[in-house]
Amino acid sequence: MTNFAAVKRLTSSPLFAVACNLLLAYVVYQIARVAYLLDNWSYFAQGLSWELWKGGLVFDTSAILITNSAYIVLMLLPLHWKERWVWWQKMCKVLFVTVNTAALALCLADAAYFPFTMRRTTTTVFNEFQNESNVLSIIGTETLRHWYFVVLAGIVAMALWKLCRPQHSGRAGTGSAPTWWQYDLEMIVSLAIIVPLAVAGIRGGFTTAVRPITISNASQYVDRPIDAALVLNTPFAIYRTIGKDVFTVPQYFDSEEELQAIYNPISQISNLKSQINNKNVVVLIVESFGREYIGALNKDLENGRYKGYTPCVDSIIGLSTTFKWSYCNGRKSIDGMPSILSGIPMFVEPFFLTPASMNEVSGIAALLAKKGYETAFFHGAQRGSMGFQAFARKTGFQQYYGREDFEDDPRFGGHDDFDGLWAIWDEPFLQYYCAKMNEMQQPFMTAVFTASSHHPYKIPEKYAGRFPEEGVEIHKCIRYTDMALGRFFQEASRQPWFQNTIFVLTSDHTNQSDHAYYQTDLGGFCSPIIIYEPSDTTRVKGEIQPKIAQQTDILPTVMGLTGCEEPFVAFGIDLLNTEPEDTWAVNYLNGTYQYVKHGHVLQFDGEKTRSVYALTDSLMTSPFPSKGGVGLTQEQMQQMERELKAIIQQYMTRMVNDKLTIK
Repeated sequence: MTNFAAVKRLTSSPLFAVACNLLLAYVVYQIARVAYLLDNWSYFAQGLSWELWKGGLVFDTSAILITNSAYIVLMLLPLHWKERWVWWQKMCKVLFVTVNTAALALCLADAAYFPFTMRRTTTTVFNEFQNESNVLSIIGTETLRHWYFVVLAGIVAMALWKLCRPQHSGRAGTGSAPTWWQYDLEMIVSLAIIVPLAVAGIRGGFTTAVRPITISNASQYVDRPIDAALVLNTPFAIYRTIGKDVFTVPQYFDSEEELQAIYNPISQISNLKSQINNKNVVVLIVESFGREYIGALNKDLENGRYKGYTPCVDSIIGLSTTFKWSYCNGRKSIDGMPSILSGIPMFVEPFFLTPASMNEVSGIAALLAKKGYETAFFHGAQRGSMGFQAFARKTGFQQYYGREDFEDDPRFGGHDDFDGLWAIWDEPFLQYYCAKMNEMQQPFMTAVFTASSHHPYKIPEKYAGRFPEEGVEIHKCIRYTDMALGRFFQEASRQPWFQNTIFVLTSDHTNQSDHAYYQTDLGGFCSPIIIYEPSDTTRVKGEIQPKIAQQTDILPTVMGLTGCEEPFVAFGIDLLNTEPEDTWAVNYLNGTYQYVKHGHVLQFDGEKTRSVYALTDSLMTSPFPSKGGVGLTQEQMQQMERELKAIIQQYMTRMVNDKLTIK
């Protein structure tokens, strides 16, 4: 056989076709990554490096091999007679193009979703939206908004179909084609070579010492946790989380006594002064109401010229207690609910979308119900939306009021006040909320989850001229919701229960941003925590306390204000009875835990501390050296890591062993 014939034989073999087409798949994944980057440029621009792209190839290899495994096997099956079937070759081509176009579509869709989560989508997203009747409408709206992704996917799909290399080995046993036994032997040898290579590629390495890579491995290629989303790809993030145990208990501390001594989430209020009152508790969870939008909490932004978009809430802050550094514990609505109402942060995946959701869980409602409080939860969407009704019932809320209840109430506008996609507009629903509390027996505890300051960023038509487009799209929605909150407090102030009520206002998470400070790893978690107690005379009105606060502090703080003597589990502290140096916050982003204390944030990947930044370094550009620096010693850094390890181990242990309540 001449060299030319050998080359021709090789280039017409199924193995060569598979290799060429898999290279095409790599190109598709790189196109997806570039699109992901460009669509979210402001988040990633500071962290770009060759190491990031190198890591991307590792995760792309795993995803490409697992998603194209059926195609590879069908092409290399040692069945010489399949070469006679044109339909077999077309089937393989259709499979290859379909699988890789679908992978591209998933990545592009995730690029649009990233600003809401700052992470890659995993399998929990299917549970998150399983009760939503408007999913198709949302997808349709986003498809129109991101029409350029549809065009890109179409172009890539056509290019794949055109460039996908067919198999031209000819009919076995004729001309220069191999005999049937030669062909089958070649295929067997090809599979013998491909299979171990594929297994190694899927695992992320060749040595037996290498564990199969997971989402958390992306952090080794980046300096900032947020950049891990760019290293990963969506097909990998989805298939790697199918059927996986979300919570595993690390063994940072072997001794239970040592663990408890460093951190114990069991709390019991001992503030005797507060035990004499039974004040009402009203918790307002305002959709996407990030700290960035609130002028009163950003007096240093834009050299003091920043006014924000919340004049009504600014006036409330002037009568309230707030905190200089306040954070949410997750990036989704389903994260905010357990954090705010049950003191459970989001680690790894949303708690209520995992098997641990079957654990016994308590919360503000259940604890106050034991003191004789009447409790109710309000959400303007349909019953079952986002799983909020199930969560409310599980955590002790006696009543649940949703869209259906609002529309059945003749005092209000009924279906005409539905926004057409998500829920009842905030303004009428908050008035309904106030009216229903008038019917409740004091003391009562209620929580409301608003909905209007959310994608697709619509406001009632009658307010289009009053709240025009400005900055980013959500700003007009923030102005509308702020007005609705102002009207709520105006109406509530006329009610007999107002003076005897503790109001807590926070957001479920943050959203669109146009300030670099709020686009960093930590800045993306900046949520307000506002405590407004009209009759209180012990605290300075309008005080912004120099403390670190988080959503999981709301439960212990409310227990302190109401004097609840019942012990409880909460991964937070009583903010009003804790010294500033002992306040802290924790959140999780793309495999990295962020622990805020002593004016700094420590980033920990589960095994070691990766970076430490001062909170005054608002853009997180100057990590502290490992030996510590001004304002933070090496001993403090080591102690912060020990405390964070104890928090993680306590969290995982209690999740796995159903210990989220006091048995």
